[in-house]
Amino acid sequence: MAGAVEAKLAELGLTLPDVVPPLASYQPAVRSGVYVYTSGQLPMVDGKLAVTGKVGAEVTPDEAKELAKTCALNALAAVKSVAGDLDRIARVVKVVGFVASASDFTGQPAVINGASELLGAVLGDKGVHARSAVGVAVLPLDAPVEVEVQVELVGA
Repeated sequence: MAGAVEAKLAELGLTLPDVVPPLASYQPAVRSGVYVYTSGQLPMVDGKLAVTGKVGAEVTPDEAKELAKTCALNALAAVKSVAGDLDRIARVVKVVGFVASASDFTGQPAVINGASELLGAVLGDKGVHARSAVGVAVLPLDAPVEVEVQVELVGA
């Protein structure tokens, strides 16, 4: 049975996806004590990227913000895979977002707001976090955005 966090996702019209299988030699998420660290999550939907390219060139900032939201959903799925239940999240500690950016694009924080706003909408005060938003030249599979999340669990 889905808990309160997944019920909130449903209320927002969202469904927790299956965990995205690793593209290389790593795990989607690992737990260490009371913390869960996700690997970088790409905006994969049904095993593929809907959009590729650089933000500020082939991809608009608004499109990239939506893709960051998808990354955050994938990160929540990865957290659930090792925590067992998203209701065990005490708080989101840190979000790191990478934006494959055109050379003159400087709106990385607004793009990663897609992930931050989703976490806030789903988790409320538990979703408030520290964050970095970094522009990079290229990401795996030519993805426009990648997001990793660190959460603290209750009842560890």
